[in-house]
Amino acid sequence: MSSLPYNPTILRWARERSGLPIEEAAKRVNTSVDRVADWENPAASRRPTVKQARRLAALYGRPFLEFFAKEVPDVPSVKLVPDFRFHRIPPTPLEMAALGGVQQWAEEQRLNALDLMEMLGEEPPEFPKGLHASLDDDVEEIARRAREAIGFPIEDQLELTAAQRRQLPDILRAMFTKSGILVLKHNGLRKARARGLCLFAEPLPVIVYGNESPGAQAFTLVHEFAHVILQRSAISDSPRFGRTANEGKKVEGWCNRFAAAFLAPAEGLARFLMAPGQPLDQLDDQTLSSLADRFAISRHAMLIRLVDLNYVTRGFYWRTKRPQFIQEEENYEPPFMRSPYYGSRYKNSRGDFYTGLVLEAWDNGLISGHNAAEYMGIKNLQHLDDIRRHFGG
Repeated sequence: MSSLPYNPTILRWARERSGLPIEEAAKRVNTSVDRVADWENPAASRRPTVKQARRLAALYGRPFLEFFAKEVPDVPSVKLVPDFRFHRIPPTPLEMAALGGVQQWAEEQRLNALDLMEMLGEEPPEFPKGLHASLDDDVEEIARRAREAIGFPIEDQLELTAAQRRQLPDILRAMFTKSGILVLKHNGLRKARARGLCLFAEPLPVIVYGNESPGAQAFTLVHEFAHVILQRSAISDSPRFGRTANEGKKVEGWCNRFAAAFLAPAEGLARFLMAPGQPLDQLDDQTLSSLADRFAISRHAMLIRLVDLNYVTRGFYWRTKRPQFIQEEENYEPPFMRSPYYGSRYKNSRGDFYTGLVLEAWDNGLISGHNAAEYMGIKNLQHLDDIRRHFGG
């Protein structure tokens, strides 16, 4: 039987655009590098089977039928927003491609949301007036104003029960959404060794965060909120100090200090710690863990805050604890949790605000069920029905 007329030029283009080395592509489809090279060579006769080609399409993130096109599709590359990460190891092409995919997806969700609001005759929500800052502004004051603007006093955070503290990322997501931000969740960030992404635009700036521990998620969300306040798009990494002349590090340093000041205000910490005459050379793990749990943030973020407030020396952070924290974050594996219904994963990635717009437009007959499924990225309409039944429940 003759092979299907795949275009080898497109097979190569799709792989290279995904950032996947040929060795990795061969490994993923359980074949040899020479065979994949032949598939991509117009002069060679070997071509993939249907099963192999479908696996390649899924691997490269491209439609299967695209492999039959006569010419390479005119797909513009995503221009990544500024990358403010502190690279210990340079990002690989595969990681950069993954970042491009996340950013493109986030941009599409924003345009979809604006499109749905226009259909529904709704105005996009406005970000709090006056809640903007520059790198010269005091993070403590801006963090205080930010809490006031979104209506989240530190007393409310400290009164959360142990079970509720694990829900702090969801609480923050809801509050930032009410403040006029589209907050999305995408596990692809981890593949790119990124913690968060901010796409600043007016109206409806976008924050994307990933599947970290709850304490780390809370810090990432507030860090990206700081980027909105600074009106600066960015790709962000793990928290650390950043008081240097480099512009990117200055931005990240300001956002890190803002996040720490927002999540653990000085007046809140003063209720649990007596300020020492001079910074402590070390802090025991039990005290650090207890404080981090009380404020529902990671131990990493808490220690950064304590150092910034002069409770603990910087040397203790840099030499003793930071390497430990980085290792723990790299090794973190989210616990497996079965969703109450399959469609919830789509709702959780896009959030209640976006999902609500889709369902409202569908209920009002402005879009079809198939359109609604496309907006949600769903192929099986049963999952869309699941979302509709459970939404707001």
